[in-house]
Amino acid sequence: MRGARRDVVKRFRLADDIDKVYDNIGTDKFMHAAISSYRGLRLTLNDPWETTLCFIISQYNNVKRIRGIVKGIVSRFGSPISGPDGKVVGMRFPTSAELRGATLKELESCGAGFRARYIKDAAEFCTYNMDLYKTSTAYPKLRAQLMEMNGVGEKVADCIALMGYGKLEAFPVDVWVKRTMEKVYFKGKAMGNAEIREFASDLWGGYAGYAQQYLFWHGRQNGV
Repeated sequence: MRGARRDVVKRFRLADDIDKVYDNIGTDKFMHAAISSYRGLRLTLNDPWETTLCFIISQYNNVKRIRGIVKGIVSRFGSPISGPDGKVVGMRFPTSAELRGATLKELESCGAGFRARYIKDAAEFCTYNMDLYKTSTAYPKLRAQLMEMNGVGEKVADCIALMGYGKLEAFPVDVWVKRTMEKVYFKGKAMGNAEIREFASDLWGGYAGYAQQYLFWHGRQNGV
């Protein structure tokens, strides 16, 4: 039970000083409103390989389909988890080594579509070229290493750095974050993703990742 409690605290970042987070991201009227609307919202910290695979799958996708693809992959390629009575109670998330032997056809049958190639390439890359559990802890170098994988661009690399490694300085820029940032901070002017990330880094520093979550939800729910 103690181990389970520790895992929950780690996974949901319950040890984060949320008031300190708010002190750092509450820089303006928009962010104060976002904090008020979503007070208590936290980031999660997940297994690096699971995070990598799930964000590769998330590209041009929706939550329902992402869940379906992940469930299919786990069911087909994961190893069984047995309970005290020896009965199978679930399946483990397949490691990169377990998944690297999958064929494109097998991955496509899980609903992966065009992402099947990226999934297979990532499994091979993380098995032979990059140990996700021993990689550099410095955010810029980590980000660059992750982008060596086929199918991992800037946004996905930042998502992995933030959610898989806890790099709170990472600021993933998707369509909603870009739209919100441009309207709120750039008076509607179109900006490049690099410019937006630089602005976020200057404004929120090591808490930019938390700011991103509040920006995303408040902007999306309020039609920004």
